[in-house]
Order: sequence, then C-alpha cells, then structure tokens
Amino acid sequence: MPRPYWKGSISFGLVNVAVSLHPATRRLDLQFHLYHDADRGRIREKRVCERDGEEVPWQHIVKGYPVSKTQVVTLTPEELRAAEPERDRTIGIEEFVKLEEIDPLQIDQSYFLAPEGRSGKAYALLVEALARTGEVAIARIVLSTKQHLCMVRSVGGRLVLTTLVWADEVLAAPAVPKAEAGGKELQMAEQLVRSMSGHFRPDRFKDEHRQRVEALIKKKAKGQTIEVPPAAKPSRVVDLARALEQSLATANKRPSPPAARARTARARLRGTPRRARAWR
Repeated sequence: MPRPYWKGSISFGLVNVAVSLHPATRRLDLQFHLYHDADRGRIREKRVCERDGEEVPWQHIVKGYPVSKTQVVTLTPEELRAAEPERDRTIGIEEFVKLEEIDPLQIDQSYFLAPEGRSGKAYALLVEALARTGEVAIARIVLSTKQHLCMVRSVGGRLVLTTLVWADEVLAAPAVPKAEAGGKELQMAEQLVRSMSGHFRPDRFKDEHRQRVEALIKKKAKGQTIEVPPAAKPSRVVDLARALEQSLATANKRPSPPAARARTARARLRGTPRRARAWR
C-alpha cells in the first residue's frame, strides 16, 4: 500500500479517531509531451514577460490578482500565509445528514480512511454507527493549504472521505426550453428505459478510447502505418417517434440483464394461474 496522503483524526463530540488518508481513485489518462517534429527535441515552456519579451527566473516571479484593468495586487508567500487555515490535522464533524440530501454536483475527490495506532475500536464504532443510521458526516479538512468541505460515509466496513465543492462553486444550470412530454412517445421512452435497466457493475465499463490510443502507440512504435478513418458525417435530425421505435427494436434483440430477466420471470409468474404455478 502506498504511503498515506495525510494523517490526523476524526473528531465528533468528545470522540477522536486517529486515521490516515489514502487516495481512492487514480487517473489513467495518457500524458503526452510536446516535441519538435524535425528532430524530436522536447519542447519546454518558458516564463516570458509580455512587456519586454524576456524570460523571467523564478526568484523574480510574484503572485498577483487583477482587481481592475489597471491595477494588480501582488502578495508575497508570507502575506498569503496569513489567510491559510489552521493546520490542526483534524476532520471536524459538524453534522450528520442523509446521503440523498447531498447534490451529486458537489462530489469531488474520494479517499479511504484507515485507522491509525490503537483507534481500531473507535473507528469500527463510527463505521457501524453510520451504517446503522444511514447517515453521512459533514466535516471540514485541511489538505496542503486549502480547507475543504467533505463528507465521511460508511462503505463496505470502512470509512470513505469525499471532498465536496462549496455551494457557491456550483454553476447555475442553463435555461431549458419548455416542451410537452407525453402520449405514445413517453410510453415508448419508458419502455426503452425498462428494457435497458439492470444493476450497475463498474467493472463492465472500460476506457475504450485509452485502450485504442495505447494500441496506436504500440503499432506506430513497431513502424506500422496507422490508417486514419474518414471524418464522421454530422448526424441528421430524425423523427423522435421513429428513433424510439428503432431503439426499442434494437434493445429487444439484445440479451436482457440479469435483473431484467428476473423481473420478467416474476411478471410472468404473477400472470400464471395459482394451480399452474404450484405445478411448476
């Protein structure tokens, strides 16, 4: 297991649970660098002043914030430290709420919380209390020099901490034109949803684009030619009812998910006479 990202404690009431924070997710995106096409030399970015065109060394670079078109306020590292939150290494729980009360738009990054030292019993107590009440803890945590809003929840016998974006960081939704939804089209849409419903299994979904890019890199590394497909044609506007009918026809030809098959079997069983049901 990699080294913990953070160590501290969870505090609720007079109870303190020593914990360590471990990343729960990772990004597997391929990271490309920039190269000169003529000699494959690596391209490096330079810090250039837009006024004199000269490269500026780090010791002469300061942080600034434009308060108007003509005024920039610069702050030294020492001055910025005056605004840093207190690093008390504590996840201070402020309240407990139902998970469904949290807007998914606020969910940011997740971490595993592991017990430290002799806190195993207190850790297990909080895990079980959250599991039985169905609540999640809302708290604050300081990571590096930034304070985060977060939630702590019980998942599979362990605690998971998820940082949340602040309420004022969630953007207003764009205006949506009003439209009538009903009749035969709505019935077909509901039928399409039911025919495609099942249980979410994350391992069934792979990053196919990343896999294709990796295959291209391996192919070109072997000196093989990559055939570039023609550009995709813009999609045509089709009749909604006809599109739903075609989608239903396609969905009905596919194997049903286990959950859908079970629901279909139960529906058929409900429609079977009691005597025939007992015979089966």
